[in-house]
Parts: sequence; structure tokens; C-alpha cells
Amino acid sequence: MGESITIETLDKSGSFSAYCAMPHQAPKAAIVVIQEIFGVNEGIRRKCDKLASDGYLAIAPDLFWRLEPGVELDPDVEPEFKRALDLMGKFNQDAGVRDIEATIRKAREMANGGKVGAVGYCLGGRLAFMTAARTDVDAAVGYYGVGIDNLLREKNAIGHPLMLHIPTEDGFVDKETQAKMHEGLDDHPQVTLYDYPGEDHGFATEMGKRRSEQSAQLADQRTAEFFAKNLS
Repeated sequence: MGESITIETLDKSGSFSAYCAMPHQAPKAAIVVIQEIFGVNEGIRRKCDKLASDGYLAIAPDLFWRLEPGVELDPDVEPEFKRALDLMGKFNQDAGVRDIEATIRKAREMANGGKVGAVGYCLGGRLAFMTAARTDVDAAVGYYGVGIDNLLREKNAIGHPLMLHIPTEDGFVDKETQAKMHEGLDDHPQVTLYDYPGEDHGFATEMGKRRSEQSAQLADQRTAEFFAKNLS
């Protein structure tokens, strides 16, 4: 269902690859899928394929292209997990958001000027928040975003709907951080937060040990309804 495409950076200084999944019919909208720290791996490609089967054009940009183009890592393999953490430490998030913006423009062009959403996981969940605050994306969803408490100063720039999925036992987002997210965002007119009691980071991954089936299905159903409402 998917293929690799090339996207030019906003400043025209380079280009990067992206996995693109097309629906069988004309897309009803486009969705940018923002990777975890493991690159555009099979799990992220499956996210794109599922969105395409629901009628969306789905594009997952390779955000680590400046560090290691085409890297794909398995979170269930300890050395690969450590390598992913190392890549995240070197990753320029501001440049990543600009690459997401370039992908949004490409997606909008490919969808004949239609609406564009974004959904991200882990690091991508954080980047989804930044994308909502810094770009013209029509709707965004973040799953288990990390360090969002440090981004709350940008919340007033969020002008389109944003949904955040928060596992309460997230090993990378402690209870204090979760409380700050609720305190800072619960009264925001564009932001909806959902807690998932007992769940850990990565619960909605498509594959691997981290997936928690019931909560993953609930979160994905909420996301599907959110996009159906805000990208129509």
C-alpha cells in the first residue's frame, strides 16, 4: 500500500524521505504520522497503512535523516533501544518540526488542498504538541508525549484541535509532569486530554511487547473520531 517519496526542506537546502500510504479512493484528508525514537520502522508504517485503509493519505517523514537516514530500530531489543535514546539526544527538535511543516505542505498538495492532521507517538507525541503550536496543521494528536510540561509556554499559539493520550504509569512521564499537563491544558478550548489508568509508555504501538490491546483500541477509536470530526 505504501511507497517512499522525497520531500524538500522548507529552506530548499536538502531533502528527506517519507513513507507514504495512499487510500484506494481519493483521500478524504491527509495525516502526517510522526515517528517514535525508533525511526520510520514497521510499526509506524503499519500506522500509515491503517490510516490509508480508513481513507486518509498518510505520510511518515524520516525525521532522523540528518543523523542516520533510514534508521529502523526495534524497541524490544535492548541495544537498539539504547541506540534510539542516543539518537533522540542528538536530534534537533526545532528542525524536526520544520520538517514536519514541510511534510504538511506536501501532504496538503497531494490531497488537493484538503485538510491535514498529524499524529505522533513518544517523541512524536511531543512533536505533535509543537506542531499544533507552530504550524497550520488542522488537527493533531499526541500519544504519550514526553516533556510537554516544558512546552506549556507555547499553548496559547494552539489554534486548532489537539488531543493528548496520557498513560498514568508512563515510565518517561512522571505523575508530577502529568499533573502539570492537566493544570496547564484542561481549560484550553482547543485541547482534550485522556488518561489511561495503569498503562505505560508505548501502550498503543502496533506491534511488540509494549502494546496493551484494550487501551490501544480505545485510544485509537478516540483518535479516529477526532480526525473524522476535525478533518472533514
